[in-house]
Amino acid sequence: MKRPAPVLTVSVGNLTVGGTGKTPFTLFLARRLQSHGLRVGIVSRGYGRTRSRVRSELVADGGKLTISPEEAGDEPAMMARSFTGPIAVAHRRIDGIEQLLRLGPLDAVILDDGFQHERLNRDVDLLLVSNERGFGNGWMLPAGPMREPIRSIGRADAIIVMNTGTDASAIRPSQMKKLTARRLLQASVRPRALLAIENGVWRETPLGLVGRRALAVSGLADPSAFYAMLRDLDADLVGIFEYPDHHAYTNADWQAIVNAMRDSENIVVTTEKDLVKLERFPFPRDSLYALRLEVTMDAASERALDELILGRVTSAKAAADA
Repeated sequence: MKRPAPVLTVSVGNLTVGGTGKTPFTLFLARRLQSHGLRVGIVSRGYGRTRSRVRSELVADGGKLTISPEEAGDEPAMMARSFTGPIAVAHRRIDGIEQLLRLGPLDAVILDDGFQHERLNRDVDLLLVSNERGFGNGWMLPAGPMREPIRSIGRADAIIVMNTGTDASAIRPSQMKKLTARRLLQASVRPRALLAIENGVWRETPLGLVGRRALAVSGLADPSAFYAMLRDLDADLVGIFEYPDHHAYTNADWQAIVNAMRDSENIVVTTEKDLVKLERFPFPRDSLYALRLEVTMDAASERALDELILGRVTSAKAAADA
């Protein structure tokens, strides 16, 4: 039996491992709901966190980390850098929700990567599908990228096709037919700026990578979209360092990266979730950057998303006041 949550709950997830933009979309959605005047929190499992045996922990409130990135996990720590609402990590999402509600009332909680967490009842289930990666060979792990069969889209309230603009669609016509049987929305994820570190503070700088000699460093399940974005920005990729997803960087990793830079003209470009773990190392001045991604939706998809979620927020408030 699914356990009900004491607040309206929205799940953001996918059917495949990695590469659909769940965390950027979670941030986009959280900020969008805030723009409508809602009090919003985020709960994540916090993959890779060192304190995984702790039932639930507050990661951030008001944009300030309350624990280290290693204790929080890279994605929750990354979200805390650009979201002002409270964020918690918990293996059981209900524990994270209750942790947030102890801080004060909320109108909605978003579950980052929560589609497979079926023990908790959700008011809205959003399922993300990568336009460029599709469903791969359609096989389940470990033979393919699927976490569960494609028929599981039947649990989703809406399917959001995520476009990075790097390749033609990999979604087969037969698969697209299944997707269009649900509410189908479109979104794009693109680089918005470079992030640099100045006196311990992240600041955005223009996407000035044309012709720059760059080492690409990432710990992602599938870094192909990251490399494609760098090439689209006309960066000169002189080296690539690939690590496992949610990699915990060591001094030896840092030394290998710095040694590969060779001269002061080379820079390191990484992802936001890797930057939260790499920023503690003493890279040469003005040499470490991350791509900040931005999610956008067309007007029709934005309206449909608002109607789906805001309508249920209104219904939940009315039920609570009755």
